[in-house]
Amino acid sequence: MASTFGKPNIEHSNPLARTLLEKLDYDQLTNCMRCGFCLPACPTFNETGMEPASPRGRIAMMKAAVDGLMEPDEQFKDQMNLCLGCRACEPACPADVKYGQLIEQTKEALEEHAQHSAPVKIMRKTLFKGVFPKRGSMKVLGGSLAFYQKSGLQKVARGTGIMKLFPKHLAEMEQILPEASSKGVVERMGTFYAAKGKKVGTVAMFRGCIMDVMFADTNVNTVELLSAAGFDVHIPDAQVCCGALYAHSGEMEDARALAKTNIDVFKELGVDYIVSNAGGCGALLIEYDHLLAQDEQYREDGKWFAERVIDISTLLVEKGNPLEFADRSSQTEHVKVTYQDSCHLRNVMKGSSAPRTLMKNVANTEYIEMVESDRCCGSAGTYNVVQPEMAGSILEHKMVHADRTEASYMLTSNPGCLLQMKLGIEKHKPQQPMQAMHIVDFLHERMLCSK
Repeated sequence: MASTFGKPNIEHSNPLARTLLEKLDYDQLTNCMRCGFCLPACPTFNETGMEPASPRGRIAMMKAAVDGLMEPDEQFKDQMNLCLGCRACEPACPADVKYGQLIEQTKEALEEHAQHSAPVKIMRKTLFKGVFPKRGSMKVLGGSLAFYQKSGLQKVARGTGIMKLFPKHLAEMEQILPEASSKGVVERMGTFYAAKGKKVGTVAMFRGCIMDVMFADTNVNTVELLSAAGFDVHIPDAQVCCGALYAHSGEMEDARALAKTNIDVFKELGVDYIVSNAGGCGALLIEYDHLLAQDEQYREDGKWFAERVIDISTLLVEKGNPLEFADRSSQTEHVKVTYQDSCHLRNVMKGSSAPRTLMKNVANTEYIEMVESDRCCGSAGTYNVVQPEMAGSILEHKMVHADRTEASYMLTSNPGCLLQMKLGIEKHKPQQPMQAMHIVDFLHERMLCSK
């Protein structure tokens, strides 16, 4: 429940306004000083130049709706949904306004009053109730995609022009999908993988839902990196989706239910750390304490969980046995590498330095810092699917900076960012041939041995 301190005593006639009054944290709304430090950090403001498309503008609209000064109309809904949720405004804010919490509270209110079409209702129910929370359904999804990719159906679909029947942005995304699999990290490695060399700690790996279907190799490589760095690794099979896609879509009760399941599963292990290799997942995992702050039964356990969440790069740099990495593809010159920040890893988990430290420690490579590497790429969970025009515009500008690095590798720390950068490379064909990779896969390929 949001803070009620200082809330206006207003009887709203508009049902959405009443829900916003109930859910929004009024303390956070009033903390915003309207200083404008958030404006240059906001991708949608930079694209449009419009005040309502900025964090300051959105907070002003939230407060005006709660205070009864405006009706939360279609423009209100459009601007809230246009927000990427990248949270770049939070580090820029001198008043420490929790904008991420405000936008999630707003989207929860919007979802309660949303009037979806029948196809959208069916799709949301299928994904949120029948697919993401169930490991068996995710395995079926992975197996179906793998069959489509390997059986020849994909070539037929592309050759006959069937993909042209889909919206352009979905057809483009189909072009760059990685190889799917029904066999995730547990099926390949089991639920425990022992440390190699000197043991320095015990961790549990959060495997994710999409990660373990579309990027199962990355999960396997994550476990092997952790083991090489001296960690015993538990991979609990009963873990479920982190809930991030739910929270970003206004399905907060389902997000809380998933969080409780994960807390129960991981707390039994008594590990030192809970490791994430996906910035989007990690950002919600590390805020389970906030998500369950009003739940008397899970409040303390939520804190226990959140305190142990850490990104793999940060864990390797700060806690693991030192590892040696070297690029062996070129004997004559250094291979250039650049990096696209995961917004949630940078802005929520505060993990921007560790990936760079690791990249700079790879022998025979040269790290090139990309201009505006901290600016969102336009992926933002499902944003590039539901807001393709804005996502495409943001990606256009991103690829201009990527091209100027002349890097052979574009690395990132989040699956959504990785797919978006693959799409950018496929569409824009940088002058220097470029490959997008997860930093875990890049490091794993170049790992020599522990020191």
